[in-house]
Amino acid sequence: MGTRAEKAITNHKHFYPCSTAVLSAFSEDAGISESDAKKIAMPFAGGRMGKCGAVLAAEYVLEKKFGSDAEEKKRQFEQQFTEMNTTLMCKELKGSLTGKAVRSCRGCVTDAAELLEKMLEESN
Repeated sequence: MGTRAEKAITNHKHFYPCSTAVLSAFSEDAGISESDAKKIAMPFAGGRMGKCGAVLAAEYVLEKKFGSDAEEKKRQFEQQFTEMNTTLMCKELKGSLTGKAVRSCRGCVTDAAELLEKMLEESN
């Protein structure tokens, strides 16, 4: 596990919402300050936009880092995350609809951060 993924997990352990934990850890890659990352990530938290907040934060980083080439990176990211967790949707991951959680929020933060870090390292 890389340094940024570890930071995302530590952030989540310190009660950052899932999206903020990931985006704050990768703020430099997105070309923003950690303070701005916290503000930007808040609307993504808790599945407010449907998808897992950690996924949305990772996709934000990919968009900022790769610009017009981000769509393919996001598709790859979503495919890998889905292979790991069966879904991208927060309610499904948390089991809100079925009563049976697929993955914990911490697990989603871990998976999103590790996948993102790997993708960023491979692109260098």
